Amino acid sequence: MGLTKSRGNMYEFVDFTWNPIKGHCKFECPYCYVKSIDRFKKWDVPCYLNEKELTVNLGKDRTIFVGSMADMWGEWVKDEWIQRVLGRCTQFSNVYIFQSKNPERFFKFLPWLKTLRCYLGTTLETDQYPREFQTNAPSLNERVEAIGRLRAMNQKVFVTIEPIMQFNLKAFLEDIEFIEPDFVTIGADSKGHFLAEPTWWEVERLIENLMIIKVEIRQKKNLERLRK
Repeated sequence: MGLTKSRGNMYEFVDFTWNPIKGHCKFECPYCYVKSIDRFKKWDVPCYLNEKELTVNLGKDRTIFVGSMADMWGEWVKDEWIQRVLGRCTQFSNVYIFQSKNPERFFKFLPWLKTLRCYLGTTLETDQYPREFQTNAPSLNERVEAIGRLRAMNQKVFVTIEPIMQFNLKAFLEDIEFIEPDFVTIGADSKGHFLAEPTWWEVERLIENLMIIKVEIRQKKNLERLRK
């Protein structure tokens, strides 16, 4: 229970993770890292709000990733649970990271989110999934459109390209340029899911072009594997 010190392949800018909403994620993304850890059985249960987590002291002046182990913005998550989690966040002076493959749902909670210092993010592993890729998450286009609208409302937003998959450079850049994120994180598959990955040369071209349009890039250490 409580805050977990950021470690492993977590974002380097995150100090702690906090997971008050637990249980099965219905998006069923094939590369989900939660499924590959020993404790997954504790998460492979129906979604629920852990009441004890709402008593945790979140401290101050920290960057906390809320919901790192399950997408707490999925449509199966009760509104009341999200409101109570956000209410707890408002009691502490921190920067909060919220990430979802269903960014459209952020809009419903903007009254709470606007009272927090926070970043809202979504995952864009590519600009187009290969035919064999299966996920129940909202489409890539839906994510781009939603997070772009949040940015247009002066909300701080980010895009995570992880695990990076093969992409069309021009189309991918157009999506990211439309969003105008505060930063982009880029990482590779860490668990051997045999995804269709780009070459390091293609990754370098993406990074170079993101720099041209003045997007801050935060590379994850696991991206180095693609250099080989």
